[in-house]
Amino acid sequence: MSEAGVSIAPVTGRARIDVLDVLRGLAILGIFYMNVPTQASSVTKLFADPRLVGWTPLDKGVWVAVDVFLEGTQRGVLELLFGAGFMVLTARAMRPDGPVAIADLFFRRTLWLLAFGLVNVFVVLWVGDILTVYAIASLFLFPFRLLGPKALVAIGSLFALTMGVMGTLEYVERVPMVARVERAQAAQAAGRPVAAADAKALGEWNEKIAKRQPTEKMAKDLVEERKAHAGGWLPYAHYMWTAWLTFMVGKGFLGIAIVEAFCMMLIGVALWKWGVTQGLRSARFYLGLMVVTYGLGLGARIVGVSEFLAFLPIPKTLWITEEAGRILTSIGHVAAINLAMKSVGGMAVLKPFKAVGRMAFSVYFLEQIIGLHILFAPYGFDLWDRYGHAAQFAIGTAVIVLCTIVANLWARSFVNGPLEWAWRSLAYWEWQPFRHPRLREPLPGPTLGVA
Repeated sequence: MSEAGVSIAPVTGRARIDVLDVLRGLAILGIFYMNVPTQASSVTKLFADPRLVGWTPLDKGVWVAVDVFLEGTQRGVLELLFGAGFMVLTARAMRPDGPVAIADLFFRRTLWLLAFGLVNVFVVLWVGDILTVYAIASLFLFPFRLLGPKALVAIGSLFALTMGVMGTLEYVERVPMVARVERAQAAQAAGRPVAAADAKALGEWNEKIAKRQPTEKMAKDLVEERKAHAGGWLPYAHYMWTAWLTFMVGKGFLGIAIVEAFCMMLIGVALWKWGVTQGLRSARFYLGLMVVTYGLGLGARIVGVSEFLAFLPIPKTLWITEEAGRILTSIGHVAAINLAMKSVGGMAVLKPFKAVGRMAFSVYFLEQIIGLHILFAPYGFDLWDRYGHAAQFAIGTAVIVLCTIVANLWARSFVNGPLEWAWRSLAYWEWQPFRHPRLREPLPGPTLGVA
């Protein structure tokens, strides 16, 4: 495709940046660790109390490790990379004479991504699909491409700031409740009358604790869930469709996810403009960035998880720091991988993930197909609701290893993954190369023996 003699084509060959492929590959694999629990477990149990899924010491350790290091940060890295990819795609549009065709390409590409996302929701049946979220969020990116990095970070931090303010209000409201509960419990233990305000607070406290216990509604939801996992494709699909429409759309989680992703993408654009994401800074810079972001981000998340593990309705700093901690830890992951890529040993260890990153779209679908339709579907191996957190992590690791092997074998013969090829062909409205050039060349024919 071209406009006014300017060629517009996909980024290929040496123009690709290896560290972006590695980051994308690791993130798309790592996100399966977050997805497998909602595919392998009863979500009724999982969301009510993770202990209902399994809580051996190993289960607890795995759950804590995943929640601290990975939860939310893998999609966070992908959101940062989406901002970087947006800058790669629209680089020519940054020039005063940038062709309008680039904007056309960007929006057409994004709308096709939305179409693939809806296929993932309604055909592959993945309720936690991120493609629809990223597609809708990125539709708003184009006007922000000329802003400076500081302005982008400021705007991108608004969601975390809003969540922090809301969390602070909830925290402040909960503190006096705990004081009243303690007074009520002390009065009861001493046989004294309980003040009305303290008795009310104690009643609210007990109600919050009871929500973690099996209830009539939970029992009903579990029956419906088991029924969906005991039939064929249609009841299974109907349950998934209903879940997406009810929770993601009906309860507004889709809108929240879009705002979250958009803000994180703006920060990703800023990091790209600073040369951080694509490895343009020094090893010393990445070490310092990793120490700071991990120190603040992981520190906040460790405190938050320790508060959660009390399984009591106490005030939690996690309400205040959750989004900021997620952003910082995600940036820490980017810094850590860039630091590793500065060394020969790190590049060698991370090399297999480059192929995964180049076909991350296809690998993402492959993960969901394996989980939803082979391992945990009623018409597959039917392993649903049988394993705790540790076993699920092991299953997720096996799937990740398989996907990595498949991606590297595929990369030997093909330029892109099958879905990447389809997406590019549709976006550019032009048949894109599929097999490697060396494999497309015809074999030499027989010579005539003429000297």
